[in-house]
Amino acid sequence: MERGKEASYSQSCRHRLASRFPSAKVSTSVMVVVLLSLLTFKWTEFMSVASYAYNSATFNSVKQVGDEDEFAFGILGVPWCRTRTKNMVNWTRAELLQELFVFVEIYKTRPIVNNSNGMGFDHSFGLWFIARKLQPVLAIESGVFKGHSTWVLRQALPNVPIVAISPKHPGHYARKGSAYVDPNCQYFTGRKFTDFEDIHWSSVLTEHNVTDASAVLIFFDDHQNQLRRIEAVRKFGFQHLVFEDNYDTGTGDHYSMRQICDQYHVPGGGHDCSDGEHEALVRMRRQGRWEKAINISELCGDDGDWWGVQGYARDNFGHKHRKIPHSQHFENGRYVEEILDAYWEVPPAASPLLTDQTRYDPARTVSPILLSGDQALFQELGLEDVPRNAFNAYTQMAYVKLLIPTDPEEDLLYQQVPSD
Repeated sequence: MERGKEASYSQSCRHRLASRFPSAKVSTSVMVVVLLSLLTFKWTEFMSVASYAYNSATFNSVKQVGDEDEFAFGILGVPWCRTRTKNMVNWTRAELLQELFVFVEIYKTRPIVNNSNGMGFDHSFGLWFIARKLQPVLAIESGVFKGHSTWVLRQALPNVPIVAISPKHPGHYARKGSAYVDPNCQYFTGRKFTDFEDIHWSSVLTEHNVTDASAVLIFFDDHQNQLRRIEAVRKFGFQHLVFEDNYDTGTGDHYSMRQICDQYHVPGGGHDCSDGEHEALVRMRRQGRWEKAINISELCGDDGDWWGVQGYARDNFGHKHRKIPHSQHFENGRYVEEILDAYWEVPPAASPLLTDQTRYDPARTVSPILLSGDQALFQELGLEDVPRNAFNAYTQMAYVKLLIPTDPEEDLLYQQVPSD
């Protein structure tokens, strides 16, 4: 880059930050580090993070790796859900860095400091970022727990109504610790609890003066079969979804988008259940380092069934199990491809070498926003002040944009997996 153009680029970036976040105190040192980071790495302001993440998944299921790749991201494959439109979101790494700077300060004010068994930092940032970018007219969340996700949505959407669905009201947890109850939230909780599929959404939308269901954002953190949730959502005309617990193949307590899209024909998808093969050896070696890393015997069932969880589609918090043949799993993936307009997995905020996280295995995850060499930027953004256990809850949270159905019979191509 020529010196004059570089100075112009630096000045324009500074002006964009100042104009976009007038309340944020962007120090010169932070700006310098951000610019150096942007100029140093291959990514540019104009390269899509989704495109980068997809490209990071376009290798064979298992690369030849050595011991030095313990922290390498994606070496065991990242099955990226394919879309009929081939669309990708245009959220850039530059945007993620800018918004990360803002969110770190917001996160420090969270009312629930210890959100054990709930969302950590990575997913909190992801939900806030997506909601802030989409600016929906209404937010719906299924699965509330103590109310942390409601608080995150409220920070991104100060004046937007929220509908919260959960068996227990978040106030229930205030008896034993911190909880958040939003004054501008309609709660379907406690005695008023009704599952998402059974709510009369036309009445709810009318009550909130919403005339376009495709302008609504739905956040699912309810540990239910995500394929079933998608079917229900399409009936009501909703389009924008976020799945918090997008569990990797072989793990979790429900059938997830990640599991559905883990197909042989998808780059980064498919598995080899043979003992002694390279995938088995790599998985065994990584088990001692990462709590969520699983070996081949845990991934594969007795018949070599690796899809879902050892060939089963789990549902209802893991209480229901339905064996599915590979042919059905393939059709599930084909169905999802036909109705998807966009798919994006929230990247981890930073490398485990910076966050000291030990839970998720980077081998099955897209590259983080901050790489191992970004220690100075990690410090400048204030991420060192975030408790280390807040980085230990990453499960490939995904943003999903659905195509609006135009043909009532198009879904008949898919035969639903029984949920009983």
